[in-house]
This record gives sequence, structure tokens and C-alpha cells, in this order.
Amino acid sequence: MTAEVDTQVLAGRPFPLGAHPEPGGVRFAVASASAEAVEVCLVEDGPTGLVERRYELTQRTFGVWHGLIPGVTPGQRYGYRVHGPYEPYRGVRCNPAKILLDPYARRISGTVTDLDATLGHLGEDPMSGIPSAVDSLGSVPLSVVTAPGGPDTGPRPEVPWEETVVYELHVRGFTQRHPAVPPHLRGTYLGVAHPVVIEHLVRLGVTAVELLPVHSFADEPALARAGRHNYWGYSTLGFLAPHAGYASEPGREVEEFREMVSALHAAGIEVLLDVVFNHTCEGGLDGPTLSFRGLDAPAYYLHGPGGGGFDLTGCGNTLDAGSPTVVRLVTDSLRYWAGELGVDGFRFDLASVLGRPGGGGFDPHAGLLTAIATDPLLCQRKLIAEPWDATGEGYKVGDFGVQWAEWNGRFRDTVRDFWRTSTDVRDLAYRLTGSSDLYADDGRRPWQSVNFVTAHDGFTLRDLVSYNDKHNEANGEDNRDGANDNRSWNHGVEGETADGTVLALRARQARNLMSSLLLATGVPMLTAGDELWRTQGGNNNAYCQDNEISWLDWTGPTLPGSPAFAMLSFTRRVIALRRQCPALRQTEFFEGRATPEDEPDLVWLRPDGQEMAETDWFDGSRHSLGMWIDGADCRSHTRSGELVEDHSWLLVLHADPAPVEFVLPGPEYARCFEQVLDTGSPDGAPTLPGPLAPGTPLPVPGRTLMLLRATR
Repeated sequence: MTAEVDTQVLAGRPFPLGAHPEPGGVRFAVASASAEAVEVCLVEDGPTGLVERRYELTQRTFGVWHGLIPGVTPGQRYGYRVHGPYEPYRGVRCNPAKILLDPYARRISGTVTDLDATLGHLGEDPMSGIPSAVDSLGSVPLSVVTAPGGPDTGPRPEVPWEETVVYELHVRGFTQRHPAVPPHLRGTYLGVAHPVVIEHLVRLGVTAVELLPVHSFADEPALARAGRHNYWGYSTLGFLAPHAGYASEPGREVEEFREMVSALHAAGIEVLLDVVFNHTCEGGLDGPTLSFRGLDAPAYYLHGPGGGGFDLTGCGNTLDAGSPTVVRLVTDSLRYWAGELGVDGFRFDLASVLGRPGGGGFDPHAGLLTAIATDPLLCQRKLIAEPWDATGEGYKVGDFGVQWAEWNGRFRDTVRDFWRTSTDVRDLAYRLTGSSDLYADDGRRPWQSVNFVTAHDGFTLRDLVSYNDKHNEANGEDNRDGANDNRSWNHGVEGETADGTVLALRARQARNLMSSLLLATGVPMLTAGDELWRTQGGNNNAYCQDNEISWLDWTGPTLPGSPAFAMLSFTRRVIALRRQCPALRQTEFFEGRATPEDEPDLVWLRPDGQEMAETDWFDGSRHSLGMWIDGADCRSHTRSGELVEDHSWLLVLHADPAPVEFVLPGPEYARCFEQVLDTGSPDGAPTLPGPLAPGTPLPVPGRTLMLLRATR
């Protein structure tokens, strides 16, 4: 490697940050309050290795080092070298031996090839105060100058929240084994955009895909040293660069991401991104210096006394939500993805961290959360918080601001517990009706509860009904990783079995869980592959499994009579029912208000057909519940804003193993009832002839959910 120093730099401007092609060259701008000098390093391939030309940025405005280098064009690889103090006791770690990524890079090329070369410190103690003199060029990724613009992503579908059905998927794992996707497109953005894949999503009935992280990410040092990889991507390297590993053609990740968004938009499907603004891939203080740590560690990361680490994430470092540098980076990143790349919304990983400036207590009105929610562009996108972090203080389900939807972990826990008869019906009633106990008191709507039973982090639906315990041995951590509290049930046998009785009960329970999710008020989120009866072999933390443990198997649904075929048919049926039943997805909480039929909008029923009394709610042995929804006063709307009308509905949930006769309510509720869903059948098809008269004893087998349409 060779290096040359060049002084031909024009002044340029400080904003926007990043590398921007302009007439005559490229303007570079990078923020660092710690630096005493900053160099832009242009890197080329030479006959004997990499050739580096350095340009000093002599202009510093608002804490931003900037300059325009003539003759530079898009496609140029570059990095920064930062000169300044190396004082770990203050958290400052400037080390010009380390070439640094631009936090605003739109493209990132290469990977870490030598971990030792990335370390900013000498020796094993990161607090020693002795910087490493090993040059990291050639061992680390580089930024790439990228021209703006690209393929149009088309009109956004703008699906109303109350119509939204979210489908959480992993770009690589979703199509890596899809036989109808051309091999060179499998596991890529264009694989997700393939017509056969979009057809699956459309026939399934989902309205939004939520992509696991697609920001450029890197393997944590411990994984890299063990020869394993971060599959999920919760280890961000660059917040504006699409992950290059998901491009079918190297260097086209930005264009291919746009093409994927455009194809999904054309099918009426929104694109949501799972974004990780709580930590980075640089890990703890003993981790690599790739970008943020070397540029201005105190401006990016929380530090403890004496420059020590401060970890709210369990990942080694925590971005400081109170830092203006972080607030600017996060909002600039979100605006880029939402504006230039066409993204429709974001799910914020460990979002409680974003409300804890300086690492203090959670504040729903903290600066970063407020900046996101009040931004003129971002406030028009779907904003979903994962309302917890790695600490007890950070568990804030129901506590975010009025602009935010939330992953509702209470829904997951209650529904899982109900169907294994580990809880009574009291909490279930709140979860089925949008969790008003969590969201109504601050002016939020039922659809701001994002309900889920499974997610990427945890058991798949099939494994949830097949395993009592996690089986994460393949992760190389002696099964210590992953959650221990899974609220799962193997139904008598741990893991795979040929016992037909056990298999039938597992399938029924999976249908109960899926239909509870899809028929509840709120926004349902499915995990990709649950409808295909996917298993991870009991692994509930497959973050490092870039293999068949994590990849979807598409063969089962093609075999009529197979469990996967039945589960796919069932899921399609229930999503279609949800779409056809606006009373089940209303935009306002139930209030017990009188409808035009002079009946309450919601009535809870016992198996004898009578309304639940207050004492019934405190009966811990009660595992059956009827939910009557009067559709005569449906509070859902058309997309043009008019109120819609709907039938009335009776949802019966019976988790007890013994059968029960559930008496249909009397003629004051309906003239007749018609069964439209029965989880006792493999595809959910009705099993009872209709119509059924009021007062009829409805035979409900053990562990069964039924939905009936009522006619006045």
C-alpha cells in the first residue's frame, strides 16, 4: 500500500453531510468535534496493492470538516483519517492509523478481513491509552461515492393502519430456497421482487413487508473469530447504505433495493424497515474501530465514568440519543430511506434506548423521539417502536408518544398463555380489543397495538407448539443464548414426532394462535414462514444461522394434504375474513356504547350464553370466552373517509381440553348465526351447517376457536 498527500481541496459546504457529486468533483463533509485534523483518503487498486491519496479538509464549520475535491466521480472508494487526541479516559480515540467509514456513505464496499488491524488500541486493554500503529487500510470496508437518483419506486400504497397486516421477513432467508426464483436472484432484493414471490404475498393477503435489517451490517468480533456470521443483521455498519450482500450484482444494491420497493408498491404492498439505531457493529471498547469510534466516540456513544463502557443494549455499546450528532444521523438516515428510496415506515429495534438521552430514565418526549415523530416527512410514515431495551428500566410497553405504534409484547404473552391454559380470560379480553389499558389513556388508537405471537426473535409458530425448551446448541454458546421464558408447549413430546394425536393437537393449537392474532383488534404481524409450517428445530435465537435452520422451505405448501399446505390455506382464509370484517378492525376502542340496534357495541359472554358478570372475570379456572361485536355501529372507514357497515360477529375462544356447549345468545342479539371459521378443521372451513337459531347449544370441541356471522 502506498499513500500520497494532496492539497488541492476547495472549500465546499458543510451540509448535507456525506459525499455528494457536484459540478467539477465531489464535496465531502464529516462531523467530528474531537478531531484536530481530518483527511479524505481516495483509494484505488494499484499494481502491488491499494493506492491511497490523502486530501486534508481544512474547513471546519459547525463542527463539520468539509471540502470539495476536483475530478472525483461516483464509484470512487474513500475513507477518513482523523488526527487528534487518543485519551480513552475521556472516551476520545482518534487514531489516524485507522481508515474510517463515512457514517453517511450511500454504498459500502468490502468487509473486515483482519480483526487485529481494526483495533484502535495496542494490547488487550482498551483503556491503556496506547494507540495501535497498525494501518487498517486493506483490512476494512470502504465508503463509495454514490450519485443520487435511480429507478422510481412508484406511488406509495398508503394502506390505512386499520387495514394493515404486517409480514416480517428476512431478505436472504425468504427466497434462498425458493425453487421458482432463479438461482442468481435467490436471497436478494430482486428475489423478493420476483413475480412468484409477490404473488405469494398478495394471495396470502398481507399489506406490508417488514424487512429485517437491510442497513449495511458487519459480523461482531466474537462471531468472526469463531468463523460464524451475523445472519439477522442487528449489527449496523452504515445507516444510509443498503446491505451489499443482498444485491444480485455487486455494486447495484441501491438500484436493486429501489427495484424491489417499486415491485412491492405496484402490488399494493408497503415496505417497512427494521432499523437499529441503538448500537453499532463496533461493539464494546475492545471492539474494532471502523467508523464512529474513531471519528468522535463521545458524540456517538454513551460512556461511563472514566471513559468506560455504558451498555443498555446487551451488544457492547449504546448510541447516545441525547447527542445532536446522533439525532442528526438518525433523522437524516430515515429521511433518505423514506424519501429517496421510497420506504413506507420503520420498526425501531430496542426503541426505548432512543428515549433515554444520556442513558437516563425513559422520556416519551425525549429529543430524538420527538425529532422523528414531528419531522414533516417522517410523521407521514408508519412508526413502530419495539418498546424495550436490555434493561428492566427500559420495558415501556404502552408508554411511547401519541405518534407511535408499538410491538405489543403483552399480546404475545397473553395469547400464548391462554391457549396453554396458563392464564384466565381477564387479560385476554384487553388483548383482543386493542389493549385499551395500554393505549387508550393517551389518545392513541387500537391499531397502534402491533400484535404478534411470534417474531424473528424466538420460536417459530410450529416450534412454539413443538418444544418446551430452546435448542440453540448450533449457535456455539452452549445453549445459554436466547430467551428461557418462551411460554411454549410441546403437547407431550419434545420436538419432531410421528405420533398422529400429538401432531393433530399441535396443528390445532397453531391455528388457534394464528386466528387469535388475525381476528384481534389491532395490527397483526406474522413471521414469514409460519404460514408454511416452518421449523428451526427448536432454535429460538437463530441470529447466526445463515443456513437451512433459518431459510424458508417452500416445498411443503405444494403438497396437498401436507401440514404446510393446510396451514397456508388456513392463514389465507383468516386474513381474507379479517379483510371482509371491518368490525373486527375498528379504528376506535370499544366503549360499551349503544349501537343503532340499541345494543352495546361489545358484549362478553359465558358458555351459557349470558353476559359475563364481574365475578366471572376473577374466576381463574375460566378458559372459555365469547366476544360479541355489534357491527351496526362499526367505527371503520372507507379510504375516502365514509363510515362502513358490517355484520355483527361472535368470536368463541375455548382453551380448555374438554368440550363445551356454548349457547348462542338470544334473539335480542341476532335472528340467526352462521359459522364462518372453525380451527377444528385443517383449513378452517366451517364444520356446522347453518343457519343456527339463537339459543342453540353450539358444540365446541376442546381447544377450539370459532367465528360466527350474525344476521339481524
